[in-house]
Amino acid sequence: MYQLSEEEPGDSWEVEALYDLCFAPGRTALSSYRLRDGVDPVRPLCLILREDGVLAAVIRFWPVRVAGREVLLLGPVAVHPTRQGEGLGGYLIYESLAEARRLGWARVLLVGDAPYYRRFGFCKREGVVMPPPTNPDRVLGYELIPGAWEGVTGEVEKWTP
Repeated sequence: MYQLSEEEPGDSWEVEALYDLCFAPGRTALSSYRLRDGVDPVRPLCLILREDGVLAAVIRFWPVRVAGREVLLLGPVAVHPTRQGEGLGGYLIYESLAEARRLGWARVLLVGDAPYYRRFGFCKREGVVMPPPTNPDRVLGYELIPGAWEGVTGEVEKWTP
């Protein structure tokens, strides 16, 4: 049986170890990490999923701005290699987006594979520019409130609320 909970500060070492396991070395050199550096995550949306106390999957969100508007930056989301294919990543995405909507956020941004994230409602965001060297085809957005992305274009900027 899986247990879903908000990530606590004491979970950080274990979460980081899962990210290291799931992603290539040098993941922290990616452009999205420059937007996270020195910024606290949006804690109520950083979720962990455990089975019998063992970490199976995680998701984090960060505050950023585009054209002066508040945006959630989703990522990373990771599932332990022994748990992949069970739908845990999708579960965390659905749960966290529902909570983000409940908390009053309007829009979400991520850098990822459109074919995977399309099933959750993400689509390419024309005119939203992540720090280089991000492939613009991988910049995807999701509206928690219909029309929330209308007119929101420009560079993604670090933001500390």
